[in-house]
Amino acid sequence: MRTATRFSLRVNGASHEIEGEAQTPLLFFLRNDLCLNSPKFGCGLGECGACTVLVDGQSARACALPVRLAEGREIVTLEGLGSVDAPHPLQQAFIDAQAAQCGYCISGMVMTAKAFLDVQPDPSEAEVRDALRHNLCRCGTHVEIIRAVLLAAERGRRDAAAS
Repeated sequence: MRTATRFSLRVNGASHEIEGEAQTPLLFFLRNDLCLNSPKFGCGLGECGACTVLVDGQSARACALPVRLAEGREIVTLEGLGSVDAPHPLQQAFIDAQAAQCGYCISGMVMTAKAFLDVQPDPSEAEVRDALRHNLCRCGTHVEIIRAVLLAAERGRRDAAAS
């Protein structure tokens, strides 16, 4: 018999108490309990990247991460980066580069790119390609996605130099 357990999650800067089984993937709590729709269920195996979120600043596959391992950690979804009125600079670069087609993979791409740019703010195109190699886009907008990440990096360097 499985028993429900209470978990404390910190998501996008807010604390949440949820109840469920310890092995349930974080993705299900994010989408079903917290109504955060940016992380998507793609493959359910952590292979496609559609469910990528940040956990303590590092990209993580929410479909493969048991909720018990997320407790007490800082979780950020696409909703936690910016808003429609004030998008995060990386989100704005994706908009400007027209890097979305169907949009299913974009949240995972943005979150993976965010974690990457936080540690490598001046990447080469090859480094961006390598960083995103495990995120799949079935629409084939990889060229625009890579362009968006490079644009965000360029703008970040320019803003840092100006301040």
